[in-house]
Amino acid sequence: MPPMLPVRPFSAVRLADVLTSSLASLQAAANPLDLPPAAKAVVVLADGLGVSSLRARAGHARFLAGHLGKTDVVDGVFPATTAAGIASLTTGTPPGTHGLVGYKVLDAANDRVVNQLTGWDADMDPASWQNQPTVFDRAAHVGIPSFAVGPKRFAASGFSQAVLRGASYVPAETVALRFGAAREIFDAEPRALIYLYVPELDINAHAHGWESGRWLAQLEGLDAEAARFAGSLRQDEGMILTADHGVVDVPAAKQVLFDTVPELVAGVRHIGGDPRCLQLYTDPGGNPDDLAGAWRAVEGERAWIFTRAEAVAQGLFGDVRPEALGRIGDVIVAARKLIAYYDSREPNQSARSMVGQHGSLTEEELRVPLIRLGAYRR
Repeated sequence: MPPMLPVRPFSAVRLADVLTSSLASLQAAANPLDLPPAAKAVVVLADGLGVSSLRARAGHARFLAGHLGKTDVVDGVFPATTAAGIASLTTGTPPGTHGLVGYKVLDAANDRVVNQLTGWDADMDPASWQNQPTVFDRAAHVGIPSFAVGPKRFAASGFSQAVLRGASYVPAETVALRFGAAREIFDAEPRALIYLYVPELDINAHAHGWESGRWLAQLEGLDAEAARFAGSLRQDEGMILTADHGVVDVPAAKQVLFDTVPELVAGVRHIGGDPRCLQLYTDPGGNPDDLAGAWRAVEGERAWIFTRAEAVAQGLFGDVRPEALGRIGDVIVAARKLIAYYDSREPNQSARSMVGQHGSLTEEELRVPLIRLGAYRR
């Protein structure tokens, strides 16, 4: 019997609706978020800022927390990881459709696992690997200029080419400079759609944990800059602040070296995903049901375990286009306890120094804020 969905059903409005709704508002069109008409819109993506963390540290983010109502929350995507989440935001489609179905996934044509944030090469063409039109493409089609504001190092990356097509990239190295660039665009353009990326919270969560002083300092800085920018918004300028996923801190003592249990790696050819959401790919002719059964027998009390067929049938990846189906693991292991799964056979064990983790289906990882400001404030 396939496992039931491990959490309540996904919210009716999701991360994929945020940027598409913003573009619709610039056309005075109906949209899933019920945003009113506006001339200009900015969507701020605070990487890793889950609702639970924001509420837990509300005293250090008085502006953002003060504008976060009970209903200003949406679900991100599964897996709760950056590649999948940002691609859903910028295409308006679920991971199964845009094809970025995890952090590391199988590239079957080359019999390898690829990192969808940093692993792009000549064998991974951004235009075909992610073949859905972006919201920026749609904006250009109706004559609305769009912009992506973020660190310079991401300007020409394969990931950016896959998910930011159609937007003019504006490099800015600090949060303050990014908001400054957005203000300049608003001042210069009669109509504009802006995507503004803030990676600093996620970077510090991975390195130090979301409960660390360094993460808190980044939250305070973002809160101050968001408040300053919101104060500059004119009547026809809307702003939304959201996130791709939340974060949980996993102590080193809670790392699970799953390869030390032989039956958990028997017949496994490739290992992808995240430490909190493994995607296991079997040898040719392997039996995913047998592998899933072995994992349920050993880890069923602290992880949700799905075969690919079960995950797709239950809608965890949304509608899955045929080219993306094989990128999803034959077996998916999503942590529900405060643990992270690692393979001790890997030559590079640097990932085990990470504190903040994400990828799974817990409320802390899935639920993200949807803070509406300026013309979008309710």
